[in-house]
Amino acid sequence: MEDWKSLYEAVISGDAKTARAITEKALAAGAEPLALVNEFMVPAMDEVGRRFECNEYFVPELLLSARAMKSSLELIRPLLTAQGTQPVGRVVIGTVKGDLHDIGKNLVAAMLEGGGFEVIDLGVNVTPEKFVATVKERNANIVAMSALLTTTMPGMKTTIEAIKEAGLRDKVTILVGGAPITQKYADEIGADGFSDSAPGAAVLAKKKVARTA
Repeated sequence: MEDWKSLYEAVISGDAKTARAITEKALAAGAEPLALVNEFMVPAMDEVGRRFECNEYFVPELLLSARAMKSSLELIRPLLTAQGTQPVGRVVIGTVKGDLHDIGKNLVAAMLEGGGFEVIDLGVNVTPEKFVATVKERNANIVAMSALLTTTMPGMKTTIEAIKEAGLRDKVTILVGGAPITQKYADEIGADGFSDSAPGAAVLAKKKVARTA
C-alpha cells in the first residue's frame, strides 16, 4: 500500500480540508479503510494527545486535529460498517443532567473516536434515563459522564444507580471526568475510572476494553 503519511501529518496539523482530500485519494487508489485508521489516524491522535499532555498543544489545537480526523472518518466509517468491521468499543457519552458544559465532553468524544471507538454523543443535560435507554439500544460497553459544576456532580451517582437498577452495571465500564471530579469522588460513587484530561480518558477507555476483552 502506498504510504499515506501525509494523512497522519494533516490530522496532527489540524488541516481538515487536506485530511479529507488525502482520504478520498487513498480510498480511490484502493487503500484499505481500516488500515488508514489504524496506521495513520489513530497514531496521529495519539501523538496529538501526547503533545496536549506535554503542553505543546492546547485546546484549540486539539479541537482542530479532532475536526480533521472526523472529516476523514466521515468517508471511512460507512465503508467500515459495510465491511462489518467492529469498533474497539461502543461509548455512550454525555454531560449529566443540569449541566450545559460541553467543551471537555467534546474533547473526550473526539479522542475516543480518534482511538477507534464508536461514540454515541448524547450532548448536555442528559438524564439518567437517557443514558440507560441508549446503553440498551446501542449495546454500549462504556458510559462516559462529564460534569463541570459541583452542583451537578451528584447526577453521576444517580446515573450509576439507574444503570444498576436496569441490570446493566456488569455490562458497562463507567468513566467520569470534569473539573470538580477527583479519583476519590469516582471511587465513592462506584465509577470504574477517572481522568482529568481528554487524552487520558481515551487511554483509560482502551485499557478497560482490553482488560475485559
